[in-house]
Amino acid sequence: MNFPSNLKYAESHEWVKVDGDVAIIGITAYAADQLGDIVFWDIPSVGEALEKEETFGSVEAVKTVSDLFMPISGEVLEFNSELEANPGLVNTDPYEAGWVVKVKMNDPAEVNELLDADNYKKLIGE
Repeated sequence: MNFPSNLKYAESHEWVKVDGDVAIIGITAYAADQLGDIVFWDIPSVGEALEKEETFGSVEAVKTVSDLFMPISGEVLEFNSELEANPGLVNTDPYEAGWVVKVKMNDPAEVNELLDADNYKKLIGE
């Protein structure tokens, strides 16, 4: 599995890419693999200010539904509308086209509390 070194990772299997004061957030290839074929995204939190580790939506796969947790605090600016028409995009391209939300960060220093790729690999036993 691929875990890009330019991203940060949450123990809850979300990834974060920083672009100025905006964080792009998605789920890891590991999470997508564990979920299986993703069929629906429920992200009701656009426009909401959420704290770190708060639920910002859920993802539904063929076999299960899983909550999504904010790896950092901030305001949800945008949901990746491509996922409405093609929810499984995360299964094929989790780190680029399959991003989930963009968030205006409250405290960019929170990103430093997340795992780097090597430590995330250790977390999942890779």
